[in-house]
Amino acid sequence: MNTGSPVLVEFIRSEIRKHGPQSFAWFMQQALYHPEHGYYSSGRCAIGRKGDYFTNVSVGSLFGQLLGAQFAEIWERLGKIDDIVIVEQGAHDGQFARDVLQSVQKRAPGFFEALRYRIVEPFPILQQRQQRTLEGFREKVEWRDSLQPFVGVHFSNELLDAMPVRLIGDGKEKFVGLDGDKFVFVERPLSQGKDAFNRAALDWVDQVAANLHRGYVIAVDYGHSGDEFQGNLHVRAQHRHLDSPFDQIGYADITTHVHWQSIVERAQSNGLRIAGFADQHHFLTGIVSTWPDLLQARPENSTALSNQVFNAGVDRRIKRQLQTLLHPELLGRAFQVIALEKDSGAPRLAGFKFGRDPKSELGLIE
Repeated sequence: MNTGSPVLVEFIRSEIRKHGPQSFAWFMQQALYHPEHGYYSSGRCAIGRKGDYFTNVSVGSLFGQLLGAQFAEIWERLGKIDDIVIVEQGAHDGQFARDVLQSVQKRAPGFFEALRYRIVEPFPILQQRQQRTLEGFREKVEWRDSLQPFVGVHFSNELLDAMPVRLIGDGKEKFVGLDGDKFVFVERPLSQGKDAFNRAALDWVDQVAANLHRGYVIAVDYGHSGDEFQGNLHVRAQHRHLDSPFDQIGYADITTHVHWQSIVERAQSNGLRIAGFADQHHFLTGIVSTWPDLLQARPENSTALSNQVFNAGVDRRIKRQLQTLLHPELLGRAFQVIALEKDSGAPRLAGFKFGRDPKSELGLIE
């Protein structure tokens, strides 16, 4: 028998009984974002050791410090404007924002003075948590329930992987139906329409591009870099991988790999330019090699990661955090970082100095 939030489970059953099998994208939308009972919207989403899964922010403050340095470089590239905005979506409890603000306040006071930090958060319970976390920066942070025009940086960490998707393969689409009270997949021939499997993500690209007047979009997530798409679902609760998206509905996270190629193609059609693509290992290595003082060490060879990271001059706590963020078997290769740019006129960012040509990496046609 399917498990999860009783009210949410019964709501989904009722809709299927009334309207017939529903697309998996609709089911995923309800499971994660139903206004009252969804996994995210209800506030049940929890990250870290005591939560459901780990993410970069769970590792410690270093991730925010490194990204803060990258944001400061973007500010310089934009001419040190006095009204730069960092927009974050998927901010969870606000820890990343706090780490960034604490770091740039100390390291880049001019940037901190010019900065406004805007969190896009439609769910009140999460906004309240973020406000508590960011109480010390209440003059710097503002909240919106949707994207609005800005100049600066849009940042997200594991946002796109949680956007609803259709399950399509071999000319068929999987819908969610019922066998008695049990949720089951129902296969149907794929319709001839051109609606994309990741419509929510593509709509998000449209919205970001429409609101970004000048600056960058930086997204950290896990996905496929070629033109293939596996459509594999990941269902997690309390650090366990569940066998089915129909287990713990409303209590478990559901994600899937990001199809980077379609994201970039949509961005380009909206006037954005791809400015970098790399796995997290190479992206963060680029930042560390540019600003080694972030690790409280100043190595002679700024391109040799082994020299600059694991030496006696680096705090042990920072070493552990950096190893987790960079190690290929931990987070370093699991995540990719993409940068999209609009009217910045800027050369390659520090984070992509060790990255390969993004168009060839993503299989994009010139």
